[in-house]
Amino acid sequence: MNDELQSERRRDDLPVVHDRRKQIHPILTRWLGRIGFAEALALQEELVRSKYAHPELPDELWLLEHDPVYTIGRTPDQSSLRGAAHLPHPLFSTNRGGQATYHGPGQPVGYFLIDLHRYGQDLHRYLRWIEALLIELLALYGIDARTRSGLTGVWVENRKIASIGVGVRNWITMHGFALNVSGDLSPFRQITPCGIADLSVTSIEKETGETHRLESVAKEAANLAKQRICDLLGSACAPAKQNHSTGTRVLLLVQQ
Repeated sequence: MNDELQSERRRDDLPVVHDRRKQIHPILTRWLGRIGFAEALALQEELVRSKYAHPELPDELWLLEHDPVYTIGRTPDQSSLRGAAHLPHPLFSTNRGGQATYHGPGQPVGYFLIDLHRYGQDLHRYLRWIEALLIELLALYGIDARTRSGLTGVWVENRKIASIGVGVRNWITMHGFALNVSGDLSPFRQITPCGIADLSVTSIEKETGETHRLESVAKEAANLAKQRICDLLGSACAPAKQNHSTGTRVLLLVQQ
């Protein structure tokens, strides 16, 4: 056996090392503008069915704004609605988890349509990933947001600024988060938000005294989702750094 053939066989015997970066599926992001809750729900359900039938379809994040609406998740306990008859806006029961919440103008909503088969089918990691994404997003506006032990969502001290409610069908996600950016927060007073008594709700505008275009906040959320999707694999992404000379973001990806 000649040396060249021996060399080829030794290379064939080596274990195959897969580059984890090839396993990071890009996420498509879309800004849908103002859209009714029922229409958005129907569109989500349609895409979930398509993704189940065609697993090669890309994951997506839809960012949008709803007309004023109350929603409540899959729970026999409806007490957070306080009876519901008094509510000034429509009410929808939906296939997410969680208690009652309000959506309306000034609040970007993010709907994730992600196939968790690609990310280890870890729902706990997925929820923590959304929280981390929102905390990093709020830091861009100078807000020190945190999570609270035993509770889902994002807070500024004891004030809730972002709610999270997800649904999963065949390990494909629906729904996602709602972030209070600006606008009237008084509709929250008509319910017990998230089922938490005496909950104080805040917004970026209330915390900073500054107003921001909803679409620009949604764009920042989309950028972070694209950069941080690798975290669902359990790998680490370095914080996005700002290139001050060009104003564009530079992504540093650290594989561990």
